[in-house]
Amino acid sequence: MTAFDELPLVIEPADLATRLEAPQLILVDLTSSARYAAGHIPGARFVDPKRTQLGQPPAPGLQPERAQLEQLFSELGHNPDAVYVVYDDEGGGWAGRFIWLLDVIGHGHYHYLNGGLLAWEAEQRPLSQDLPEPASASVSLVLSAAPTASREYLQSRLGASDLGIWDARSAEEYRGEKVLAAKGGHIPGATHFEWTAGMDRTRALRIREDIQQQLEQLGLSADKEIITHCQTHHRSGFTYLVAKALGYPRVKAYAGSWGEWGNHPDTPVER
Repeated sequence: MTAFDELPLVIEPADLATRLEAPQLILVDLTSSARYAAGHIPGARFVDPKRTQLGQPPAPGLQPERAQLEQLFSELGHNPDAVYVVYDDEGGGWAGRFIWLLDVIGHGHYHYLNGGLLAWEAEQRPLSQDLPEPASASVSLVLSAAPTASREYLQSRLGASDLGIWDARSAEEYRGEKVLAAKGGHIPGATHFEWTAGMDRTRALRIREDIQQQLEQLGLSADKEIITHCQTHHRSGFTYLVAKALGYPRVKAYAGSWGEWGNHPDTPVER
């Protein structure tokens, strides 16, 4: 039993505030080095968001190598009993991507702080400039392919009646008016729902309370396999998180995203 056992995936600042001293907690800050230095939630450990990506063109959003992930999680003090709480300052893109990585390493004990640092600050909760003691753990990871859709897998599923492709990019990218790869447009059959449309700007970028109804109206429903992407699987970190939080049973991230699809010679494109 831990102090977090009864909590849902998405938690509120009050939930975290009473559990900051929990021994199992690993609190992860995915803002920026400058923002972290200016003030972070007490006890949080900073992770440069770029470390969650492979970082190599044309598809920088692909999963880091196992050795890179083992180094990262070693620095966080990873252990089988850890409960992660992750946050950023942009509404959940980087935090959601980190949750995807936790799924990749097979660690299911995690929560997202709804609204992240913005929600914490909006409630005038304390910030700290103190750095937690350095952590170092012996970490050997077994990576799971289950949370990730490869390009080949996604192509093999195109046209399936039980598939929902959630494109989290801008409308201009989706329509092919803004081209960030060799090809512009979208994956055939993809549904467009831009990532920030799922955030409530009146509530410190928390997830919209009506998000499930919005998605179901678009056909992105729990009875389908949901594969979400953007350009580099940063914006779609948020959409992956949302689908998981709603309890959708089949959720995958296309980590290669448009950086891979739009630059591959054999991928079909719609405009």
